Amino acid sequence: MSTNTVTALQVKSFDHPDEKRRPLKSVIDVVKVGDNTVGRFTFEPGWTWSECIKPIVKTEFCEINHLGFCLSGSLNVRTPDGITISISAGDAFAIPAGHEAWVTSDEHFVAVEVMSAASYARPPK
Repeated sequence: MSTNTVTALQVKSFDHPDEKRRPLKSVIDVVKVGDNTVGRFTFEPGWTWSECIKPIVKTEFCEINHLGFCLSGSLNVRTPDGITISISAGDAFAIPAGHEAWVTSDEHFVAVEVMSAASYARPPK
């Protein structure tokens, strides 16, 4: 098991992110805090991974692992074998690579992610 170590006090604001990504119906703000990357993901009502992110990453499913906390809205996530979960405000979540997702609420889905922010919604190298 890997361990992250924090060696200094530091704070960053998502109001002034280090990086901004703006795919269709998406706002992804990324900050680097020490050796860690944290993202705030905001998806509009009607957002789907296949419509908004798939054209950028060019994979059949989302191949990123996610670990985060939902601040508002709701999102469904489905694996290729049909297992579906719902994530809502107040939920912590872990999602393995290989999934589809879509916003199910009439409000924006907003989550803070601590595992996927460095690579999410980036074109392949």
